Amino acid sequence: MHVRKLYRSTSDSKLTGLCGGLSEWLNIDSTIIRLLLVITGFFSFGAVLLAYLVATLFVPKAPYRVLGPTEF
Repeated sequence: MHVRKLYRSTSDSKLTGLCGGLSEWLNIDSTIIRLLLVITGFFSFGAVLLAYLVATLFVPKAPYRVLGPTEF
């Protein structure tokens, strides 16, 4: 069993990269994650947005990959 680690995305980032990282981790489109965040943030009176900010502090940013000469 391979355990994948959750990182904040460096390539799919609008604010902090957390939604992009969650979408990579769950293998779904990041737009769906962002829409769910906004909708649940509205109906939870900001509790989900507070959890988003706290998660941003604890989830590390993805390490940058050095591309080889054939990966451009």
